[in-house]
Amino acid sequence: MPLRFYLILMTLVAVVSDYMMHPFYPLFFASRFGIEDPRITGTYFSAVCATVMVAFPVWALVSRRVSELRILVYTQVIAGILAASCAFITHYGLFWVVSLAIIIFKGSYLLVYPFILRITDTDKHIGIISVLSVIIHLGSVLGAVFGGMVIDWMQPQYIYLGMAAGDFFQAGLSGWLLLSRRYIPGPALTEPAARSWADLLPSGTVLRLSVITLFFYYGDFIIRPFFVRYWESVSGMQLRIVSGAVYAIPAAVAVFALWMNRRRKTPESPWHAILPALLLALAGLLLQSWPATGAIIAGRCLYGWAFFQSAVRFDALLFHVSDPASYAVEYSKIHFFQNLGVLTASFSAGILVEHYPLNVPFIVAFGGYLLVAALYYQLARPHVHPVNPSGS
Repeated sequence: MPLRFYLILMTLVAVVSDYMMHPFYPLFFASRFGIEDPRITGTYFSAVCATVMVAFPVWALVSRRVSELRILVYTQVIAGILAASCAFITHYGLFWVVSLAIIIFKGSYLLVYPFILRITDTDKHIGIISVLSVIIHLGSVLGAVFGGMVIDWMQPQYIYLGMAAGDFFQAGLSGWLLLSRRYIPGPALTEPAARSWADLLPSGTVLRLSVITLFFYYGDFIIRPFFVRYWESVSGMQLRIVSGAVYAIPAAVAVFALWMNRRRKTPESPWHAILPALLLALAGLLLQSWPATGAIIAGRCLYGWAFFQSAVRFDALLFHVSDPASYAVEYSKIHFFQNLGVLTASFSAGILVEHYPLNVPFIVAFGGYLLVAALYYQLARPHVHPVNPSGS
């Protein structure tokens, strides 16, 4: 098997273990610490997101001098040990310290994404990014399912043992790949030239793409937290399995979009196809904001297709304008802005639904995507319609 196969497998395991506890933090806090205030859960999620935002750029800078696989061997072992200890911690303050330390070390698995792109031919980037996007969707669903199984059989805190197993698997696979030198690509994995912290500051096209994707992910995540409540208020159905199925429509559409993308010709330039996808996303958001079950379902389908195509091509565009030796650092910059959008959306959603109807987040997301489309058009126009120097 090629190295890329094992790296994709590692990504799947990482996402599954990462998402095992996500849907169950309120239950975990209540059963383990007797805390039922939803604001505590929201604050904790914000802290996790902020920790990832800060930690990943540091690992990206470290990967300039140390190979990604070697980093993963050590960081995932540490993350696994800390995760296993969380299953037995009963002090709330200590849990915060240890669990956020887990995020610091676990976050190094994000290096695998740019590593895969660096060892892949440029003309195959969109296809690989599409596969990884579906892997993330699938991994989040599987993580929630496995986490639920653990809760059904044991106590919520034992989910951390499952998370630890995933971390140890990543460390073991990374070590095995290092020992099996035939799986290491020919060129050196690291760039020996000295680098400074100033390299983590985005500039030029990367900065503009970072700002655009900040608003892009803000628009996507602001509609997520209260979607189930919105759907149930419109449909009148309190069946959680139906609500979950409607919520998961974009993930299912992403799998179909991956299949379609592999059957059709890839655009010659990564600058193409993003703007049409953004316009489809705008239509999907408008449909979802209309309080009718048919409109919401149709909007979810349309939006799922459009978001997948846009997100894949935004990532492909980032790697297109970056030097392969700098993929990890450049990706860490845009990842920081994307997480900033997610963090801001998490706070905004609660404030909006507290004062306005449940469909208002879709209207706000529509405005955000309009801004994304306008900013992207200004950035892409010279590349899509280059100026003829002769003036003819």
